[in-house]
Amino acid sequence: MKKIIILFAIISSGLYLNAQEKPLLTDEEILRLYQGLRVADVSDGMDMAGLRDAGLLDQKIEALWKDTENFDHWFCGLALTARYVPTNKVIKNPMTPEEFKQWEGEWYNRYSPEPWADLIKPGTVVVLDVQGDGDTGSVGSANSLNYIKKGARGIVSNGGIRDTDEIIKQRIPVYLDHENRGRGIRPGRNELESFNKPVTVGGVLINPGDIIVADGDGVICVPREYAKTVADEAHKILSADKAVRRQLYNEIGKEPDETVKP
Repeated sequence: MKKIIILFAIISSGLYLNAQEKPLLTDEEILRLYQGLRVADVSDGMDMAGLRDAGLLDQKIEALWKDTENFDHWFCGLALTARYVPTNKVIKNPMTPEEFKQWEGEWYNRYSPEPWADLIKPGTVVVLDVQGDGDTGSVGSANSLNYIKKGARGIVSNGGIRDTDEIIKQRIPVYLDHENRGRGIRPGRNELESFNKPVTVGGVLINPGDIIVADGDGVICVPREYAKTVADEAHKILSADKAVRRQLYNEIGKEPDETVKP
């Protein structure tokens, strides 16, 4: 009986170890793995990993602007999440300018702050779930620039973006639902519900630390536990695609560009 128990323990231990991937990759290792990969490559890699139709955000979530020369609107990074919800608090109206200024500041500090911004580091993608909070501009030209200063690579949101002309001029990569941009300030409109917790954007579950890849085709999220499996397959697909197109470039006499170089 004792031998059976020991044998079972060994088998169970082996099964447990086999069920685990290799030690989780560091942020830096993941960022290197996904550098240069396109949404299409990653989507195919997800298929190869058995994650078909998982991770692709709704096509409504698309680039605010595109750079077709250098592809500066592309990015890959690790999700930092925050969720803002509609408020149901009664607001005094009207207010004197002095009352309004005090009320506005108190609202930002108490109900709709950005404590999560302190967690931004190089390689971060800010992911905001603001679904249902109305015509509210939670992100504008100033705070988005602050995210970039801290190391963020871009922003993904289901809405809530204003000052879009300045954001474009500042070359900040943003992906959003254009029909839900948002123009009003947060006070009186929304509240911070949570941050660094799971959110849903574009119909996809996004956990903090998941991999976000964005380009002209839209946005895809890779669950962190599948990071290496998906990236390895995606790189094979990208390499094969480049080889085929490089040959076609040669055949039609087209000068090779960065998109076909190994």
